[in-house]
Amino acid sequence: MAAYGALISVMNIIDQLQTHPNPPISIHQKQVESLTQAVTSLQHFLQSYSPHGGYTEDEDYWESRIAKAAYGAEDVIESYIVHQIHVRARNYVDNISPAEFNQGLQKVIENMNLIEVEIKEKMVVQDLLHIGKSVSTSSDAGSSRSAFAAHEVATVGFDEVFDQMLDNITRGGLARQIIPIVGMGGIGKTFLARNIYVSPLVQQHFDVCAWSAISQEYNVSEILRQILDQVDNKDNEEEEEKENDRKELSEVELGDHVYKYLFGRKYFIVMDDMWTIEAWDGVRRFFPDNRNGSRIVVTTRLSNLASQFNYSNGLDLKFLDKYASWDLFCKTVFGEEACPLELKRIGKKIVKGCKGLPLTIVVIGGLLSKSERTKEKWGFIEKNLSSVVNLDDNESCLQVLYMSYNNLPVHLKPCFLYMGIYTEDPKFLVNLHILFIVAGGCVKPINGKCLEEIAEEYLEELVDRNMLIVEERKHGGKLKFLKMHDLLRDLCLREAQKLKFLCVLEDGSIPRAVNSQRNILSRFKKDEFPTPLIRPLESAFLVRMLFGIFPESLSYTFRLLRVVYLKKYLGEEVRRGHYEEILCGLVNLRLIMMIADEHPLPSSFYLLWNLQTLILFNAGEDYVCEIWKMPQLRHVLTVDGGTLDGAYCIPDHFNDEKDMMLENLHTLRVVSNLKFGEGVLERIPNIKTLKLYYDREVEDYYRLNNLCRLQKLETLRLCVAEEHTHVMLQVSFPHSLKKLTLEKTNLPWEDMKTKIGSLPFLQVLKLKDNAFSGCEWETCEDQFLNLKFLLIEGCDVECWITDSTHFPLLEHLHLRYIKKLSEIPTN
Repeated sequence: MAAYGALISVMNIIDQLQTHPNPPISIHQKQVESLTQAVTSLQHFLQSYSPHGGYTEDEDYWESRIAKAAYGAEDVIESYIVHQIHVRARNYVDNISPAEFNQGLQKVIENMNLIEVEIKEKMVVQDLLHIGKSVSTSSDAGSSRSAFAAHEVATVGFDEVFDQMLDNITRGGLARQIIPIVGMGGIGKTFLARNIYVSPLVQQHFDVCAWSAISQEYNVSEILRQILDQVDNKDNEEEEEKENDRKELSEVELGDHVYKYLFGRKYFIVMDDMWTIEAWDGVRRFFPDNRNGSRIVVTTRLSNLASQFNYSNGLDLKFLDKYASWDLFCKTVFGEEACPLELKRIGKKIVKGCKGLPLTIVVIGGLLSKSERTKEKWGFIEKNLSSVVNLDDNESCLQVLYMSYNNLPVHLKPCFLYMGIYTEDPKFLVNLHILFIVAGGCVKPINGKCLEEIAEEYLEELVDRNMLIVEERKHGGKLKFLKMHDLLRDLCLREAQKLKFLCVLEDGSIPRAVNSQRNILSRFKKDEFPTPLIRPLESAFLVRMLFGIFPESLSYTFRLLRVVYLKKYLGEEVRRGHYEEILCGLVNLRLIMMIADEHPLPSSFYLLWNLQTLILFNAGEDYVCEIWKMPQLRHVLTVDGGTLDGAYCIPDHFNDEKDMMLENLHTLRVVSNLKFGEGVLERIPNIKTLKLYYDREVEDYYRLNNLCRLQKLETLRLCVAEEHTHVMLQVSFPHSLKKLTLEKTNLPWEDMKTKIGSLPFLQVLKLKDNAFSGCEWETCEDQFLNLKFLLIEGCDVECWITDSTHFPLLEHLHLRYIKKLSEIPTN
């Protein structure tokens, strides 16, 4: 929900102004309190406001009103910030007075208060209209899905898991078991459960079978009534009378009837499409454990929900492989016939485009089964696969997946909408995406956690809800690469554009109201950006984020911009003398990626008062970058070669009142020849990730013995030029380390015992290119107690004496280019 993310962003701006050691503006405390109260009230409304709770007709209206009001607050505050910084730095005439700013902000607050009043009035009316009505959608769903004809439905694509599930259901212990089937919307959970339900083996194995459709807005009484209607309807003459009587029963009375009927019987019940554990908690006491092998199958899209059941034989449905996908497609299109040879090649392209999602295959297959069987017709379908699948919103795949989106908590919806910036197929790097989310301002702070940790939890929750696909995890278990199914990506883009959260430039047409867009995505390739789009784009004065490739001729006059990738053409601007003017004009930036080459950042770079992330490509050797006057910095990285000169990056002494502690700095890599004197230690007390390189002689030591005082450091990489390995003699590592990489450090193996093996939280250890020297390494007990990953590469060790008890949790061992090692320990 874009509105909720915008409200969070407003609160983050207020917090940044109040906590900044030298804020560019100040806001009157009464206005801060009034704005905070208004924003908090609207947040509470959105958190409790359900699009399926009886107010659906107003969903878009309130979303739009609240988002517009929050955007207005952002614009008023950030515009004044930018103006004041420019006035002070460049001696501009101050044509916006504090009184004008206060008036503008007061109008924003009054607008929010008015919305709050209107919402309360509207909800009172709605509540009166809904008195006595049951807010439930499960009844209608259940009437059409609760019973099935007793015939077997084809299980194409699910043969193996179908047999596995039948075995789990009909065998095993006598205790009642709950067996979840988990997977994203459209992956075939209900299809599989239905085939199991109508299987003759199941029908014969159990005394009683029943099916209940739960859906998002569950109703306990209706769930129980569905089950009772199916299990206790043997007498046709009394059936209608019983149904009428049940309508008058309370939830407890219905539950008692279900319990009494199921008591002593071996029963099989499917609870389809469960969204909350509360739905299960409401009915679980009415299902007796008869110790006779009764089974309950629950289908859900939520992995974290399934984990709350006490089960041992659950099923996590995966995408179909290419063979199963083709079989399902052919069965859907041709029935028992074979695919004509002339259509086979184009047919397989269509199937490949479905990405293994059964729902997509069935929808496309159903369409093709009723259309002409020609190459031309099928070729059109293959080229327009996405639009064809989503042709009719009321009956399409997209409608099924919208249920997953609508069920997201409000704080996850902005995080999901940011996924629209990625193209089809490629995996994306989680760490970078987290930086985008944080820079966007939609992450709500939680005491005791940094914003990046909270954002990562958001992504993990989307994974648990099967909205994202894990492509790769790090050795410690954290997310590394994620992907999204094309259909979910289409949904994401559609919703993001509908809410005006993301404007997509993908053809020569000029988007409507481009000057009011806040996040703009260019899908053009290099040198393909249409010239007629440049001038309208430059009028987007409110834009906060630019994603994708933009033309070199773009002037970058976006004063409120938060996220940008400034490409190599800024080198030309340097020669024209405009580099500093362009860069320091963007004083509202929170994240910048730029190709630096040899050009140092200008001294006025510190004017970017709220910069959180600085990513420099091709920075060159010992790049000069003064960051100690930028207290909001969280991450500073060099990529594709180059290092930051430690003496300029973080000097070991304080010069004037503008030198500040970098309390927010978490990541600093790669830095060359950084001394860890008292001044540096004071400046970076909360650093979590360091990558260091040493290749220079100094008069005194680099004081690497002080590294142990960085008690929040979790990831450290140390690389030393071969002729300077003596700098490592006094190195001492903090106990907080979880990942350590050493390269060319030439430490003696004895240091492994005294300096590394005893680190209590160390999970990943990488030793590269003579990180240790010597012919023998002998380990001992009570060390490496949490180590999970060990890499030894390019070392001259000949004898490794160890025991399996010395590495109790080791999961991965990688040995590379160790030519002298006589044998690998096997015990």
